[in-house]
Amino acid sequence: AGGTDTETAAAETDEEEEEEEEEEPLKASPDADTTVLFTTTNTMLDQQIPATKLVRVLVGFTNKGDKDFMVESMEGAFRYPQDYSFYIQNFTTFTFNTVVQPNTQASFEYMFTAAEPFAGRPFGLTIALNYKDTDGNPFLDAVFNDTISVVELDEGLDGEMFFLYIFLAAAVVLLIVGGQQLMASMGKKRPAKKQVVELGTQSQSDVDYDWIPKEAVDQMNKSSPRRSPRRRTKRATGSDEK
Repeated sequence: AGGTDTETAAAETDEEEEEEEEEEPLKASPDADTTVLFTTTNTMLDQQIPATKLVRVLVGFTNKGDKDFMVESMEGAFRYPQDYSFYIQNFTTFTFNTVVQPNTQASFEYMFTAAEPFAGRPFGLTIALNYKDTDGNPFLDAVFNDTISVVELDEGLDGEMFFLYIFLAAAVVLLIVGGQQLMASMGKKRPAKKQVVELGTQSQSDVDYDWIPKEAVDQMNKSSPRRSPRRRTKRATGSDEK
């Protein structure tokens, strides 16, 4: 019985040691350096990233050692700012499986998109690079591990507003052209003023009476004792003959 208890205690001790080894977090290799750059426009201004927009991250990897490194993958996640062990959103894992030889550099791009419901809230953003050496030893480098805020990006002029401005500009142009055509047509319809020509004093014989009713002409002749020069000439001739 004593031997069994001893074996049980030894087995529990071995399991605890294995658990401690498994729980030990992976770290970056001292023979590797990494740099990170957010290449998307309007990203990481005041530690902010836009919601619903693709965020691009460029990670540089430098092998300073004398052994090859195999860069396997890169992954990202949103975590609770007060407790980084609590995951809120995991992003897609990018697989590379690229060998980086000693004293050389390589670049790797990672992309992710923050969901719209996360806008206006802070999160812990972690981006981790997984790689291993030629002996199979795994390493993990948290190339970015900081608190950021997700914001709604105001683009200023979207497609709908652009076409609205075009429509308004076209409407203004049509109104101007229509107004000019209307003014031109009104100017053409306006009757021209007749030029008044002074003819001076005319004799009664030069007056056109065709447009005056006959009764009015007869009345005018009765009321006017004037005679035409032709009749006076006839009477004068007749008296001479006598």
